[in-house]
Parts: sequence; structure tokens; C-alpha cells
Amino acid sequence: MIEIMFDILMNQLRSLSTGSRTFGAGRHIFSQGDGIGSLYLVESGLVHLVRYQADGNVAVLQRASPGLVLAEASVFSSVYHCDAVAITDVNATAVPTQLIRRALRSDPDFAEGWASYLSYQLQQTRKRAEIAGLKTVAARLESWLTWNEGELPSKGEWKALAGDIGVSPEALYRELSKRRASFVRGRT
Repeated sequence: MIEIMFDILMNQLRSLSTGSRTFGAGRHIFSQGDGIGSLYLVESGLVHLVRYQADGNVAVLQRASPGLVLAEASVFSSVYHCDAVAITDVNATAVPTQLIRRALRSDPDFAEGWASYLSYQLQQTRKRAEIAGLKTVAARLESWLTWNEGELPSKGEWKALAGDIGVSPEALYRELSKRRASFVRGRT
């Protein structure tokens, strides 16, 4: 049901679009302090919303993959409060914020779809925060598995999983290796 609602919302956003843009890996889509004229629906690739910390570390605020709206909380802001960096080559649909705000005021179905989307994103953010607060790789992985019905993603997506739970890919691979070894020992 949620996927259908999101598909409808994304198609509504595309109908408001002023076109698509492509960004090469490593390029900024926007920078902190830039004026906001449009939001972007990620069609392909991966974008990180980042904030640079005083100590030089980078905080990733959003990992926007295909089908997600980049910096959706900015719809009522005048300037961006973070940077958006293309992690891979990205194709995104630009949607003027003024058209989104107009649709929110005039189209109850659009407004409900937008509210549902924001609610889902808030749930996902809370889940990531809960997982990030756990101390060990094992605890983070276990929590992630609980949220995802015990199913690991395919091996090609393990690096993204490591990013989602806030550990290095190597640390995740070591934990998965320990679990495999425990499983094998338990069967003999």
C-alpha cells in the first residue's frame, strides 16, 4: 500500500517538474546557503546530504537513492542548510518548490501523499538513529536485521548496509563472517 501511494506521489511530482538534471559522481547538487528554487527527485544514482563538522568529519543526514526526494524538509525553507553531493552519477528530476507548495494547498490527495511520505521518512530516520546509538557492530546489525525481517540484502549491497548502520564495510564483513562461522559450528 505504501509503495503505491509513493508511486502516485512521485508521478505527481514528475508532472510538476521543470526537467531533469544529471550530476557526475563527486559533484555538488547544491551547497549550504544556496537559495532553494527546486527540490530533486532522485531517479538514478545516490546522493548524500552532508554537513561538515568543525573537526573535519562529515555527518551524512540523508542517503537519497532512486525514488526519494532529496532534502524534502527544505520545501518551506529559503536556503539549504547542508550540501548535497552525488556519490555516484545521478539523474534527478527538478521540481520547483513553489509548485509543490501550491499543490499542498490546493490538492488534498497530493497533500496526503506528501504527509505520508514525510511520515515514512521520519520513521526511517528514527530507525537509523536508534541503530546508530548502539555500541557494537553486532548490536547494530542485529537491530537492522530485526527491522528488516531478518533478511540481509544481496552481497552487492553490503557496503550500503554498512553505511546505513554507521560502520565500515570491513567491520560489517568481519561480523558477517563471525556469524557464518557460528552458524556452521552450530550445525555440526
